[in-house]
Amino acid sequence: MKPNKLILKACDISIVFGGLQAVSNFNMELYEGQLVGLIGPNGAGKTTVFNMLSGVYTPTSGTITFIDKKKNSYLVNKKKPYRLNKIGIARTFQNIRLFGNLTVADNIRVAMHSKRKSGVIAAILRLPAYFRDEAHMNARVGHLLKLFGLTAKRNELAKNLPYGEQRKLEICRALASNPRLLLLDEPAAGMNPQETKELMDLIALIRNRFKLTILLIEHDMKLVMGICEEIYVLNYGKVLAVGKPEEIQKNPEVIKAYLGSDAEVLS
Repeated sequence: MKPNKLILKACDISIVFGGLQAVSNFNMELYEGQLVGLIGPNGAGKTTVFNMLSGVYTPTSGTITFIDKKKNSYLVNKKKPYRLNKIGIARTFQNIRLFGNLTVADNIRVAMHSKRKSGVIAAILRLPAYFRDEAHMNARVGHLLKLFGLTAKRNELAKNLPYGEQRKLEICRALASNPRLLLLDEPAAGMNPQETKELMDLIALIRNRFKLTILLIEHDMKLVMGICEEIYVLNYGKVLAVGKPEEIQKNPEVIKAYLGSDAEVLS
């Protein structure tokens, strides 16, 4: 039984690069409030799927449908990434993409401009609408910084943050655009065990606090099995298995294709 309402459906999406079939007939349904994992060995096509879901790549065939908070339906494969961000899809990247020479606070503010209600004229003439926007943005920045434990770092340059805090800031920036669907590409990459545990708690918190749907790619199986309610396993660009964590842990095809003979990695 699926929770709540369908918000994204990928139907038989495939993509070919120079004759190479990177992803083949991929199907996925994401429902409001779900926390879903996408796993698989290196080169399985996980990030390629993310790039299609976020508009970076256009599928060679198949469709991706997204339903926003106002119940409007959009074809993802016909929109640019910035348009998708505006209607409610936000993502992070495997390699951190912060604005290193901007402050922590300004990195978050950048993500909020697509939601501004006042325009350029209001900013130039310093109209009341501009100041209302600024007050709203400053309040939201403060709220997000507090939630992520970054308040004391708000005026530091992003490039000067420790690695774990840069990861947090990237997620924080993605949240600033007020998404309905959040795509996290290996959020725990490069983190130590303590940072990973804190990240697990944070992802669970923001899902509940902001009533988000979250899809994440991750190689850390403890994180995936600890917080995801449903898991898709990708292998050679095709879906190998879909199920609850306990089902995936025991699936012999997953163990064989993804883990070899070492089943302990999934426990």
